[in-house]
Amino acid sequence: MSGCGNGRGESGMRKRCKFKEILLILHTNARKTQTRYKISRMNNQYSTYTLGNGLRLACRQTSGFVSYIGALVNVGSRDESAQSHGLAHFVEHTIFKGTEKRRSWQVSNRMESIGGELNAYTSKEETMIYTNAPSGYEERAVELIADLVSNSVFPEEEIEKERDVVVEEINSYLDSPSDSVYDEFEELAYAGSGLSHNILGSAESVRSLRGEDCRRFVREFYTPSEIVVYCCGPASPEKMYRLVEKYFGGMDRPDAPRRRALPPAVEPFCLHRDRGNHQANTIVGARLFGRRDSRRYALFLLNNYLGGPCMNSRLNRELREKRGLVYTVDSSVGLLSDTGLMLIYFGCDPQAVEKCRKIIFAELDKLAQSPMSASTFEKIKRQYCGQLLVSSDHIESRAMSLAKSMAYYGEIHDISTITRHISEVTAEEMMEVARLVTPGNCCSLTLT
Repeated sequence: MSGCGNGRGESGMRKRCKFKEILLILHTNARKTQTRYKISRMNNQYSTYTLGNGLRLACRQTSGFVSYIGALVNVGSRDESAQSHGLAHFVEHTIFKGTEKRRSWQVSNRMESIGGELNAYTSKEETMIYTNAPSGYEERAVELIADLVSNSVFPEEEIEKERDVVVEEINSYLDSPSDSVYDEFEELAYAGSGLSHNILGSAESVRSLRGEDCRRFVREFYTPSEIVVYCCGPASPEKMYRLVEKYFGGMDRPDAPRRRALPPAVEPFCLHRDRGNHQANTIVGARLFGRRDSRRYALFLLNNYLGGPCMNSRLNRELREKRGLVYTVDSSVGLLSDTGLMLIYFGCDPQAVEKCRKIIFAELDKLAQSPMSASTFEKIKRQYCGQLLVSSDHIESRAMSLAKSMAYYGEIHDISTITRHISEVTAEEMMEVARLVTPGNCCSLTLT
């Protein structure tokens, strides 16, 4: 995802980012400190600091020639008002369109002129602005991100142009039923809350947004205690702390009260919407708990066993390899601060939808009725932990996970932390989680 503001958020990336999601687990409110800064933890892998204004920094010093630097802001589409759907994502796009001292072309050229990249994405509960660059340019990166977060002006002439870009982005997802089925399912599953609407908003809502809406949103939500800056690269943590203190230490926006409320419960639904497509795209899923729940590790194991990225996932074997009913089947978990979803997606011939659903529910019933054998359960834990280790080799993802871990845990939970928790999960605990996604608790949506 190169370029400025091309990130779309969780909905369009689910199937490609299964293991990046593992570090999006818990949410901890930011806390200000009266000291100039506090070293929260330091070891041979990472260091964390808290500035006097409440902004937090997570660093990991690595070998190599590239630095990965970014800022996570604890705000997303969930925090928008009913009159401004799509605003968080629109801010993510237009925050690059000029600051008090830079024009739009100067923003984009600042990192690209030295071979780096600048980008951002938005999700239901977070916005990430990030860059990578050759080592030695850390100050340039930190200064630019601080300038964007603190001083973006959202000029109306740029707003007008970008509005059309975002509307085209909305249209592109509407043209992709395998993506839009996720959004429509979430609208139903989270009905009556700020989580129900699409991250992108609608063409109508985006066309109503103005520069002042963006400026107000940033003033209200881009506050120091809601920001975590991360760095992964050759620079020392001490150097990165000095740079972050220099460029972010002067931020003094006051915190705004959060409006997040637990979505109301919804009645189970089984819906079919005809859009004139040749293939049926179906989601089967259930509302679950949030990131803080201790059952999350059992849920991750269940999810990976059922519809993980490997060809030996249970549903891939049953629906594709044995019966040839589907081209694609996978499952995903999206846990938020106070709620979450487990979703199973499959694409098939419209005539095969009900058969596929029955097979899926039969597999879920098996898992809910009795625990796995000890040998089988150890195999799936070993596979999952191995996948985590392989996925952790992606340095940029590891860098982002520092900020996400700090934002959601209040500390760094690394791969060793997660694998330790996974190793402690019992077959009985996974069985109990499977009972939460049995047919009586599941909803279903099919687009054809």
